[in-house]
Amino acid sequence: MMAEHDLNEREALVLEAVVRTFVQTAAPAASRTVARQFDLGVSPATIRNTMSDLTRKGYLTQPHASAGRMPTDKAYRYYVDTLMRPDRLTSDETRRIEAALDLARTSAEERILARAVKALSVVTQELGVGLAPRMEEGVLEKIDLVGVSRDRILIVLAIRSGPVRTIFVEGEWADSEEALGSVAGFLNERLAGQTLREIRETYRDRLADGPAEHADLVNIFLEQAEGLFSARPPAGEDVLLGPTAGLAAQPEFADREHLRTLLQLTEQRDVLAEALRDRRADGIVISIGGEHAIPPLVDFSMVTAEYEMGSVHGTIGVIGPTRMPYDRVVSLVEYTARLLSTLTPD
Repeated sequence: MMAEHDLNEREALVLEAVVRTFVQTAAPAASRTVARQFDLGVSPATIRNTMSDLTRKGYLTQPHASAGRMPTDKAYRYYVDTLMRPDRLTSDETRRIEAALDLARTSAEERILARAVKALSVVTQELGVGLAPRMEEGVLEKIDLVGVSRDRILIVLAIRSGPVRTIFVEGEWADSEEALGSVAGFLNERLAGQTLREIRETYRDRLADGPAEHADLVNIFLEQAEGLFSARPPAGEDVLLGPTAGLAAQPEFADREHLRTLLQLTEQRDVLAEALRDRRADGIVISIGGEHAIPPLVDFSMVTAEYEMGSVHGTIGVIGPTRMPYDRVVSLVEYTARLLSTLTPD
C-alpha cells in the first residue's frame, strides 16, 4: 500500500527527521530538537511551520498544544515506501543469527524455524513470529508404513527436500511386514511426485483399485488420508512466537493497557496465522497499524518475508509497535529469511 507522494523536498526531510527522532526517543519531537540533531539547513521556526503543514496533511499528530509532534501511520508508510534505507547489518548481528540457525541445521523444520524466530526476537527486540511451511505445496517423495504393534501402524510421509509428517493409526493388520511393504509400494506408485493438494483432491480415485488381498490395510490408510494430506494444521498450531521480553520492555508497553493488548495478541495464534497466511509475496512485506484488517494488530507493525524449505514455503518476521526502526528490522528479517532458505532438514 503506497502513500500519496504529496510532499515537497523540505517536508520529506523534516518528516524523516521526526520519524527518526521518535523511533529513537519514543517522545514527541520538538522543532528545536530536530534542528539540533539534523542539519536541514533551515531555522527551527521554518521546521516548526513545516511540521504544522505535515500535521494538516495527516503525517504528524500533536498530543497537546505545547507538545512536539509524533508520526502517524501515514508518516510511517511514506517513510518505508520513499525514505527508508535498509541498514547494513553488523558482524555481531549476522553472527548471532547464523549461530542460532547453525545449531538447528540438522533438526526438524519446526526446530529450525523456532530457532530463527527466537533469534529475531532477541536481535531486534521485537516479537519474532513464524508460520510453518505451507504443506499443500509440498511434493510427496515417499510413504512408509511401519508396524509398531499388532494393532498400531506408523505412517510416514516424506516431503521432497523438506519436512516429514507422521501419524500413528490404530487398526488390525494381522498380515506381515511384507504386506506393509506391498501396500506402501502401491501407495508410492499412485501418489509419489504429486503435491499434497493434488493428492488430497484425487486420492480416492487414485487408490480405488488397490490390491484386493490387502484391502483392509489400504482402508486403514484411506481413513487417515484426509488428515495426512490436509493443507494446514489446526488453527494457530502452525504459528511460532519468540520471547516477548524485549518487546514488552519498550516504552509503549509501560502502559498496562498496551501491555495487556500485547499479551492478548500472543494468545490469539489463530488470528496471527490468518494474518501471516495473507502475506504471501516475494520480498519484504510491511504493514503498519491501521492498515491491518484484523483489529488486534491495529496498534502494531509487522515486517515479514517468505522463506523456502525445499518445495514448501513459509513466512518469518517480527511484530512490534509502529515506532519501529524499520531500516534495521527490514535488513534483519530479510537476512534471516534468506539464511533460513539455505537450510534443509536431514
